[in-house]
Amino acid sequence: MIIHQFYDKGLAHASYAVVRDNKLILIDPARDPQPYYDFALLHEADIVGVVETHPHADFVSAHLEIYQTTGATIYCSKLVDAQYPHQSFDEDDVIHLADVRLKAINTPGHSPDSICILLQDEDGKDVALFTGDTLFVGDVGRPDLREDAGNITAKKEELAAQLFHSLHNKLMHLPEHVIVYPAHGPGSLCGKTTNPDLQSTIGRELKENYALQITDKDEFIKVLLTDQSFVPHYFGFDVDMNKKGAPSFAPSVEAVTLIEGDDIEKGILIVDTRAKEAFRKGHLKGAFNLQDGEKFETWLGSIIEPYEWYYLLADNQDALDTVIKKAAKIGYEQKVKAGIIADEGNVKSANFELDVFKSNPDKYTIVDVRNRSEVDHGKIFAHALTIPLPELRKRLHEISTGKPIVVHCAGGYRSAAATSIIAARINSVPVYDLSDAINQFST
Repeated sequence: MIIHQFYDKGLAHASYAVVRDNKLILIDPARDPQPYYDFALLHEADIVGVVETHPHADFVSAHLEIYQTTGATIYCSKLVDAQYPHQSFDEDDVIHLADVRLKAINTPGHSPDSICILLQDEDGKDVALFTGDTLFVGDVGRPDLREDAGNITAKKEELAAQLFHSLHNKLMHLPEHVIVYPAHGPGSLCGKTTNPDLQSTIGRELKENYALQITDKDEFIKVLLTDQSFVPHYFGFDVDMNKKGAPSFAPSVEAVTLIEGDDIEKGILIVDTRAKEAFRKGHLKGAFNLQDGEKFETWLGSIIEPYEWYYLLADNQDALDTVIKKAAKIGYEQKVKAGIIADEGNVKSANFELDVFKSNPDKYTIVDVRNRSEVDHGKIFAHALTIPLPELRKRLHEISTGKPIVVHCAGGYRSAAATSIIAARINSVPVYDLSDAINQFST
């Protein structure tokens, strides 16, 4: 038997293949199915099943496309009310993969329709647990993502209580040697996890996971709901798309057309994915500088609403192809009006004089675009206006224009995006990006 983990660092997403006797079952696959096809070919295995632990909020799954291509059965909880061909997979239901078994365990909490999958070997021994977003290494899934999404909605307090029971009444009673394979690693917005390990054991989690040490349900709920990160705009959109099944990946990506910069339609957002240094030298009027990087797709879906059309701009075809595929990972390729290849534009960013700012920061309106949890640990500038980046577009009216504006985050990526968003709307005063110079103030 082979258990293989596929890991997408950009979305901190782990998916899995289980192979036995040339038959393969996938668990929580990503949007692009090609890596799974390549893996199946390498192992001369047929993909016979796809299991969805729940309708994911943070990425789009390829389950429907894999079914259409291979004929593999899709398994998910009946509570999903899935709108694609599927077989229900709930408490004690079993999938036979040759002489090994995959057994469903209903574990509501992260979502009302979450399941975990217990893998039993040919001798009936419990070997591994695919936990979806229920249990991570050192953490558990957040319970506040289904208040307004999916066919079953629930208040976060109710889901947190359900998660407590799923953990204490089910998962924590499994043998300690069982390997834990979660759907996410460090940096995922589906939990608070920062642990770099991508697998664990039940025994280790019983000893080290902070959430499993809390024996009082009310305390568990309180702790779990404290300091959760922001919810990107695209999360509810992806839940609904995964419930229906997404369009096939390659045709959807290839449908994005290419235009010249002069053909841009007025009123459509422009997302310039070039490095901030290139953007500052020259960019198209009104463009947002969302640099391609490890978390590009998350920030794209946190700044742009799912219903908004937008252009994607890069400085060469390869770079453009990359960001279109990243947009597709969250289902956002469908709103790309067109792709643009451009080296520069006729708008230059304001030239920031750091020494002048250092000598008298009170002469500037300072905007802190870090997350609330970061700001709660201390402001870097006492008089700074706090507007987290995902909220910025709707709160631009709060920014005073009586002084030059300086924007900062914790390292420079978010401040580059925020500066461009503010400058696209406010032109009565210069808007500066403190960028990585923030490190000179925060240490």
